[in-house]
Amino acid sequence: MGTKCGIVGLPNVGKSTFFNASVGANIAEAANYPFCTIAPNIGSALVSDDRLGVLAKFAGSAKILATRIELVDIAGLVKGASKGAGLGNQFLGHIREVDVIVYLLRCFEDANVVHVNGKVDPVEDAEIIKTELVLADIESLDKRLPNLEKRAKSDDFAKEQLSLVRELIPILSDGKLARVLLTAANDQVMRSLQLLTDKPYFYVCNVAETDMFEGNAHTKGVAKLAASENVPHIIISAKIESEVAEIKDKEERMDFLRSLGLESSGLDNVVLSSYELLGLITFFTIGPKEAHAWPIKRGAKAPQAAGIIHSDFEKGFICAEVVSYDDYVACGGEQAAKDAGKMRKEGRDYVVNDGDVVHFRYNKTT
Repeated sequence: MGTKCGIVGLPNVGKSTFFNASVGANIAEAANYPFCTIAPNIGSALVSDDRLGVLAKFAGSAKILATRIELVDIAGLVKGASKGAGLGNQFLGHIREVDVIVYLLRCFEDANVVHVNGKVDPVEDAEIIKTELVLADIESLDKRLPNLEKRAKSDDFAKEQLSLVRELIPILSDGKLARVLLTAANDQVMRSLQLLTDKPYFYVCNVAETDMFEGNAHTKGVAKLAASENVPHIIISAKIESEVAEIKDKEERMDFLRSLGLESSGLDNVVLSSYELLGLITFFTIGPKEAHAWPIKRGAKAPQAAGIIHSDFEKGFICAEVVSYDDYVACGGEQAAKDAGKMRKEGRDYVVNDGDVVHFRYNKTT
């Protein structure tokens, strides 16, 4: 189950520095001038989950396979991007391909790092990005409208699309995001329109190292904006993230973070926020060969979880043998959990819970 997290922002806000630290490699060029990044840089980052290591120790797993989230470093947007300014059309196209958008906002003052608008104002930067996404969606829907009007006469799905488009255009024209009309009932129709502003998003404030704990006037402004939109905001320091990325040993990395008064890295917080916004949970398959974490949508049933591992598992699904993480650990392993009656056989209607340790039984001839 691929998950793409797109990092967007104006030029020179620290996107590429954060991206490089996140994937542990200098993939994206980081430089003090606009449009240093043109093609999107793509890498992956681990979804930090201490439970996986604990389970692996109990099972004596030879290999640990954590869930990963794909990070896409999208080149800096500027005012007028929806009309092609700063190669904006290319950049906006890259945003269409991601599942969740991270607005990386500059919340640090540095005379040596130019700001494309001549001043540091993260709230204004966020509004510029949002406006360009809205304008791009309006243009996209305006182009679709004539064709949808023709197809809606004989195509029921096109009729649903047309109805939603007619609702969306005035909403977008008022500067609001398509997400305000997103419901469980119209999710499929909304997704078919491939809009930029129906995607979940949150704000990440990039601050100087000295502002990591208490923030500053800029982060307070972003916090107020985030609260008004009911979305998360996170404070990170791209410089600290770069230092953390240099430390390869996990325990040493944690010691370094604790020495700074931090319990987790900025990257971990960004990844977990993305996970939560996408409604994802984690289940595990554990054995002597490998301990594997798998992402799945909250509310998914056992056959769907089986299908994430392999389509044959879903097609031939018989049952799922399930132990909760807490029971697995409390009993001291799978066999002990089974002996204690904590392993359950669940059928097709079982809704997978976060932390479930699962063995799937399936018909191999199906």
